[in-house]
Amino acid sequence: MSTLAHTMMTAARSADSGLANPGELDRYPYAETPAVDRVGAPSWEGVEPELGRVGRRTAGNRGRGLHGQLVQQLGQMIVSGDLGADRPLVPEEIGQRFEVSRTVVRESLRVLEAKGLVSARPNVGTRVRPVSDWNLLDPDIIEWRAFGPQRDDQRRELSELRWTIEPLAARLAAGHGREDVQQRLSDMVGIMGHAMGQGDALTFSRADAEFHTLLIQVAGNRMLDHLSGIVSAALQVSGGPVTGCDRPNDVSLAQHGRIVDALATGDGAAAEAAMRQLLTVHPEVERVVPAPREH
Repeated sequence: MSTLAHTMMTAARSADSGLANPGELDRYPYAETPAVDRVGAPSWEGVEPELGRVGRRTAGNRGRGLHGQLVQQLGQMIVSGDLGADRPLVPEEIGQRFEVSRTVVRESLRVLEAKGLVSARPNVGTRVRPVSDWNLLDPDIIEWRAFGPQRDDQRRELSELRWTIEPLAARLAAGHGREDVQQRLSDMVGIMGHAMGQGDALTFSRADAEFHTLLIQVAGNRMLDHLSGIVSAALQVSGGPVTGCDRPNDVSLAQHGRIVDALATGDGAAAEAAMRQLLTVHPEVERVVPAPREH
């Protein structure tokens, strides 16, 4: 376990640069053109033009250089409301502002279009789409919402979604007694315990994320497996309602251990119950999840 723990800790602390040197950037010159008044055109005031300064927390964009950073920057601006619905996004203006090539802008807008954030139509151009069109289960959008004005709603919704998905996954996983999976889950609990003793919250969270992702994957339900990325994204979102997973302590560690023990004996009911207790929001912090809503 010590070797595995060392690997996890090294990975958790590894730097993720992936940035080209300033002289290597694929930039292109723009001709000086008179300013044109556009109805609803976005304001880029206050936007950081140097993409190297953009924080890239989302795994989906890591290692993609300028393209991934531009996706991150524009995505955050759309989700935060800085670029409101039906606002035009002019590729030339984006390229000028962020000093990137037409190719980088074009590919970035395609990624955002696949996420439902923008739409591109002939004779209309590229425009921001309303929230109802967004792919709210996309891990990037989950993160952008969680760190924007909608963070409270996002974190509550994620807690409720996890409370629905993971207990069922734990019950189903109890019927798939693969020794290799059991060992891997046990290793994750060991890493979490070691990290907690060292005060290493980052390694704890990485092991915790792998634990929950693996548990869903081993449940044997392909539709649940498809949702494992959502749970992984939720575990990387800090703040908001505090669950057992958000508090590295002996109680949280014990609940993870109980889940592993229940899986080893094939006790689906016990695995489900332990997962529900682990995911329950602490009443002193906020309400217990899930609670009935008034309509």
